[in-house]
Parts: sequence; structure tokens; C-alpha cells
Amino acid sequence: MDKHIEIEFKNMLTKSEFELLKESLKFNAEDFKSQTNYYFDTPDFQLKKKHSALRIREKNGYYELTLKQPHEHGLLESNDTLTAETAQKAIHAKNLNQKELLQHEILSIINDNGIAIEDLTLFGSLKTIRAEKKYKDGLLVLDNSYYLNEVDYELEYEVSDRANGEVIFGDLLAEYRIPIRKTENKVRRLYNRKSSL
Repeated sequence: MDKHIEIEFKNMLTKSEFELLKESLKFNAEDFKSQTNYYFDTPDFQLKKKHSALRIREKNGYYELTLKQPHEHGLLESNDTLTAETAQKAIHAKNLNQKELLQHEILSIINDNGIAIEDLTLFGSLKTIRAEKKYKDGLLVLDNSYYLNEVDYELEYEVSDRANGEVIFGDLLAEYRIPIRKTENKVRRLYNRKSSL
């Protein structure tokens, strides 16, 4: 299992801002790849209440189970590879209560936090067309996401140094005259959209 601290800055974009950045930063059509996140939580959203998120991500036929938890320096992200068969079985069954999955350390962490694995259920999916590019001291990400009849555009900047990353990200937004917008993460946007329907 891979664990790391995720430090990233996010800003929602309009479609025209997205297109401007795509062109100005020389992202090509072939840079954009599709990925789908399948999010799991209990019916009363116990993970959300702990400011955590659990997903299975499918990207190019590769599947990964990811748990994100609060950390003083960002988010603690734990990742574990899944076989396509195991992942698809969980997605179709809409639960993680399967022998192949129960061996994964991520589910032990959730269980240790007082959340019963059998209570976890698939509550939604979000498809993203994503492009990534090295930019100064980090990774710049352009995302176009689709979920529950919603389409949105987002800029992310992943860094290892929070203070330096914040300056670079702020300068980039200022350069393109993009206003700073309060930006929820993808799972929160999916929650919000689901609860508004």
C-alpha cells in the first residue's frame, strides 16, 4: 500500500478559462485521458463526517482503491491496487463487503475508525477528462468532470512545498486574470449535487 501526503491547490474554472489555459499552456488533445471515480460511504455518510473519502478509480483499465483522510499538512492519501475483476465486482455489487477486498489494509483503517465495512455502499460516480503537466515546482492538472447531469472545469496544482506552491498557484491565476473561487473537492461536489436533486 502506498501512502503519501497530498498538498494541492484547486480553483474552479469557467469553460472559457479552461480553454484559455489549455491553449496558453500548450495542452494537446492527446494529453487528456479519461478516468472514473466510484465513491463509497455509509448511507448516513460517516466518512464524510470524518472529512474522509473512499473511492475506486478506473484509469486505462487499471483500478485503485484510495482513502483520503485529513492530515495537518494536507490530506493523507492511501492507495492500493485492485484487480479489474475485484474492482468491477465491487462496483456492480455497490459494496465492498467481499473477501478479496477485506484483505486490503485500507478497509482495516476504516474499520479501526469505527465504520463497518458492510455499511459502505456506492453512492455515485464522477468521470473526469484530465491532463497533467509539470509546472515550475509541481504538477498542474486541468480537469473536465461529468456527474449527475453536471459538467464542471477545474485547475489543480499538486506540490510538495505548501508555501511555495501557494505563491506559484496564485501568480498563475493572476497572470490569466482568473478569480480565486472557493473550490470543494470532487467528492464534495458530487455530495452537494446529489443532495440538491
